[in-house]
Amino acid sequence: MTELLLEARDVVKHFPVRKGVWRRQVGTVHAVDGVSLQVRAGETLGLVGESGSGKSTLARCLVRMLAPTAGEIEFDGRRIDQLRDAELRPLRRDLQMIFQDPYASLNPRKRVGAIVGAPLRMHRVGDRAARRKRVLELLDAVGLTAAHYERFPHEFSGGQRQRVSIARALALSPRLVVADEPVSALDVSVQAQILNLLADLRDDLGLTYVFVSHDLAVVRQVSDRVAVMYLGRLVEVSPAEELYERPIMPYTAALLAAVPDATPHPGRKRTVLRGEVASALLPPAGCRLHPRCPFATDVCRKVEPPLRDFGGGHLAACHHPLNVKTEVAHHAAEGSASPQP
Repeated sequence: MTELLLEARDVVKHFPVRKGVWRRQVGTVHAVDGVSLQVRAGETLGLVGESGSGKSTLARCLVRMLAPTAGEIEFDGRRIDQLRDAELRPLRRDLQMIFQDPYASLNPRKRVGAIVGAPLRMHRVGDRAARRKRVLELLDAVGLTAAHYERFPHEFSGGQRQRVSIARALALSPRLVVADEPVSALDVSVQAQILNLLADLRDDLGLTYVFVSHDLAVVRQVSDRVAVMYLGRLVEVSPAEELYERPIMPYTAALLAAVPDATPHPGRKRTVLRGEVASALLPPAGCRLHPRCPFATDVCRKVEPPLRDFGGGHLAACHHPLNVKTEVAHHAAEGSASPQP
């Protein structure tokens, strides 16, 4: 077992909905509702789910871009969920983020050298000459050249802009990088280049990733483990290959069925969900998937299933698990408290 780098325990993030002149609160968006997970040093944890599942909100909580409403977040053995901005500043070296849209995440008025070097200036790392040298090293590491140093973002393609974003995230030699849909805005051929780059950087620099995506095909290429979210809850966690071969939660099976596959899994039935995702303003009682799930029964409508261990580090929250032998399901149901995913 490798070192435990990041741990979230029962993390909650709610957003108040206000209305009227007096800004009276009329509701609450349950973006993240009691998520617990662990990330070990050197691994890549894929975080997947539909739009509105809460995965990006959770990612921002993990690096403290957002303060959680409740719960605990521990980084390298230290609680960070209640730290103030001044106390968080030294930790920003170790916690960095790559954003989804390379067109919006770069300042169009700044040159690339200034953009990549901004973290170095903010943390007062080296003098001007040392910072320039470091920026040139970073550009080379992400596949750009010294000629790009003086250019503006609008002079780059989407893939090149994302390389600039990656270089900026690596400027302070972080230990954990959260990549929030870093390839979703790129062409398919460019996606492969960026994914290969991220994998090479992880191996060369010993990075740890939390990779957020709605695309299970993309997550499969880069992840050691995969965590699946639905409507603010964690519904399945598994080693990557195990998840793709043996999905237990019907929601995961439906996500896999939506991925085009040139070599379909023999004998696997296609799981199709009905209807639309429920509103995060008023999540359904019981299992949050039950209004859409073809296997739902009365117990699903009344009792929220806990995450249960089905062996081999494969956890799922479902009253009617798929691809599980009866005795294994009974053993999981008889388990006590849910283990940490």
